[in-house]
Amino acid sequence: MTPPTVAARRGSGSGTGTAPVPARRRRAGRWLPAGLVALAAIPVVAGTARLVEISGGPQILATDPRFAASPIPLVVHVVAAVGYALLGAFQFSAGIRRRRPGWHRRAGRALVALGLAVAFSGLWMTLLYPRKEGTGDLLYAFRLLAGSGMGASIVLGLAAIRRRDVVTHRAWMARAYALALGAGTQAFTVGFGEALVGSGVVRTDLMLGAGWVVNLAVAEWFIRRPSARRARSGPGASAQAAARPGWTSKVRARRVISP
Repeated sequence: MTPPTVAARRGSGSGTGTAPVPARRRRAGRWLPAGLVALAAIPVVAGTARLVEISGGPQILATDPRFAASPIPLVVHVVAAVGYALLGAFQFSAGIRRRRPGWHRRAGRALVALGLAVAFSGLWMTLLYPRKEGTGDLLYAFRLLAGSGMGASIVLGLAAIRRRDVVTHRAWMARAYALALGAGTQAFTVGFGEALVGSGVVRTDLMLGAGWVVNLAVAEWFIRRPSARRARSGPGASAQAAARPGWTSKVRARRVISP
């Protein structure tokens, strides 16, 4: 029988000792970061245009006096969101994780700081800025939930990786990223929603809230998809368990107790 420490070494690192990745999954892994960057481009462009405006550049978007009066939370939010959205997209590349694990870890540390800055600056703007005209209490609650949920997901993901629980870490980080990209999906939920049912305070609030709900639903599907479940129950999962402190003693205890 292979000792647990040997199994852990085989199941870790660049993926040696694991089954080859099917060609279909390799192609999907290459396209996923590109699709996420494309979705992130919508809020990235809008946020950059707003920064250009408040720094004295040409007006591209409709003027919002809230930002001119207190630009600091907006600047923090946009700068952190641009970095988080673009850098975070490549954390979903299995190829990068296998070939460049050191880069993945360093990028992850930066993303924790950027993601928390996005979440807390979003809460800052929600709580301190006057509400935008045409929005109501429902959107206010949605924004509080999205910001709080994103921050909590990052903290839980960080706690999971510190105890070497990679599966739980990836799940919480995927949820945090889904919430961060809500603005990209909202461009579609509001656009199609207004075309179908018209506008209004409650309807607009619901359309904007739908952006976060759609993203979270996709993230949950991504986390629970059949290939992810197979990966959790495959050799890598056993290696991850073997690498945890106390694993060997637990196995020995089971062997002593079992008939």
